[in-house]
Amino acid sequence: MTSLKKNLIYNMAYQILVILLPLITAPYVSRVLGAAGLGTYSYVYSISYYFGLVGMLGITNHGSRSIALHRTDKLQTAQTFWNIYAIQFISTGIAVLLYTVFAFLLFNGDKIIAYINILFVISYLLDINWLFFGLEQFKITVIRNTIIKVATACSIFIFVKNRDDLWLYTLIMALGASLSQIYLWMNVHKFVPFCKPKWYEVKKNIKPVIVLFIPAIAYSIYKVLDKIMLGAMSDMTQVGLFDNAERIVNIPVSLITAFGTVMLPRISNLIASGDSNQIKKYNAISFRYFTMLVCGAAFGLAGISNVLAPVYFGDEFTGSSPIIFGLSFSLIFMIWANILRTQYLIPNKKDMPYVISTLVGAAINISINLLLIPHLQAIGTMIGTILAELSVFCVQYIFTRKEFPTLQYLKSGIVFFPIGALMGIAVWVVGHILGSTLITLVVQILLGAFIYGIGSLIYLIAIKDDLFISMLKKTLHINMNPHLPKHASI
Repeated sequence: MTSLKKNLIYNMAYQILVILLPLITAPYVSRVLGAAGLGTYSYVYSISYYFGLVGMLGITNHGSRSIALHRTDKLQTAQTFWNIYAIQFISTGIAVLLYTVFAFLLFNGDKIIAYINILFVISYLLDINWLFFGLEQFKITVIRNTIIKVATACSIFIFVKNRDDLWLYTLIMALGASLSQIYLWMNVHKFVPFCKPKWYEVKKNIKPVIVLFIPAIAYSIYKVLDKIMLGAMSDMTQVGLFDNAERIVNIPVSLITAFGTVMLPRISNLIASGDSNQIKKYNAISFRYFTMLVCGAAFGLAGISNVLAPVYFGDEFTGSSPIIFGLSFSLIFMIWANILRTQYLIPNKKDMPYVISTLVGAAINISINLLLIPHLQAIGTMIGTILAELSVFCVQYIFTRKEFPTLQYLKSGIVFFPIGALMGIAVWVVGHILGSTLITLVVQILLGAFIYGIGSLIYLIAIKDDLFISMLKKTLHINMNPHLPKHASI
């Protein structure tokens, strides 16, 4: 099995875990802490996230790309890592200090929650995921994250019992973030020996991490700042409604973007070796299959949104239904932009189109939020997010249309839209007829999976999709030859 397949399997397996654990904990947490409690947590978390994000600059993408380019030379890899981490140590150290001052002297909300989140900001000081991503050592990060996620979920059920336990919930989440980074440091010596950072080499990394910081901070405006604006211009209950809706929508995002996490270092390495044919193959596969997945997720979530929110989170979160419906369609633009970013712009060091697209998205999001939140509250935030995601993709497309054949890749995925629409309408009708019950939700999910699965299967067979046909032949070969050794099927 190739390293790319292994990395995809590791990352997909982890993302499935990431999907399953919130599916288990979210209904419990929503009912125990309530909309206002979750809103308070999300509001303070969003603020602490900003301090950590500013501290990280653009190190995650630049670090992963730089390590991938040099990973064949262990000494060069080590020197690159320590040169980049020197910047991170200083910048995130300052972020920790500034957040601590803010929490103790300037913050006017729930002080205890703000104090606990100092641990979360510290986790950015220790964050070296980018090293392992660049080395394509995804097994280590998956094992680490699996252990921490399971331990975190168990701790929530054991210790968080009522609405007064919001501080315990925050502590569990913050400790999980910090401990997961410590685990990675225990494995650093296996891949990179210590090298004293060289100042003249460190300086070379300052400009690219700042350039890549601009889109990171701009992107966060319509992913995180919108909740801060919603909390400041509305109340914590509205933040809770929006946050839970966004959590649901982010479930398929985490699975789909796992592919981008694996592909960025792989494409960077292929560019360094000049293998353009393999790059084109990966790009075509990405657009077709992830359009298929995201259309299923978007239309499916929209179709079940009226039943999902009250059944899953409780009646207190019925107001999340229209937000889930709207945010579902932002998934499509989000995923397309993610493919352009991770498989073309960043690997090819075309950072300015990425920067400009996210700045445009941020400007649109802030403008829409200021205009609509006072009148529509969480619904206004939802509209701002949709328009921001759409604008980011459109700007990236405009910049890359002459060099990267996005429309050509998307043509093979356009059929998934009517298939998704048919599925969405069918499950919505079922929900309207049967009412908001758990049985209804199960029936909707099974019916939607059947309709969309059959429709997609027929289409892939009709166009004789190479990857699907290859996978089908291998599956049939294994079933017909059950006694063959495992390597015979690879």
